[in-house]
Amino acid sequence: MPRVAQPKLSRAAVLKSIDNINRDIRRAEEYLSGSALTTMRGLRPLSVRKRSGGKDLPPHKDWVRNVYLRGRKKALIYAEKLLERLG
Repeated sequence: MPRVAQPKLSRAAVLKSIDNINRDIRRAEEYLSGSALTTMRGLRPLSVRKRSGGKDLPPHKDWVRNVYLRGRKKALIYAEKLLERLG
């Protein structure tokens, strides 16, 4: 079996990823708290966008809480473990 070259990860790249994940978690929590200024652009289910009257509907709060937020928190845990391994 041929060996696949694994990309070299830098500490700066992992820190940038952690910052992005934290920003996503903060935006999702603001959305769930009902802040009128928060828009959830970019947070769409993988399958189908919901439309009503020609406008895209925001994601359902249960989806944000149970799917999106849970996935982002798991990604944060993984990135923090990766940062520990890098040194």
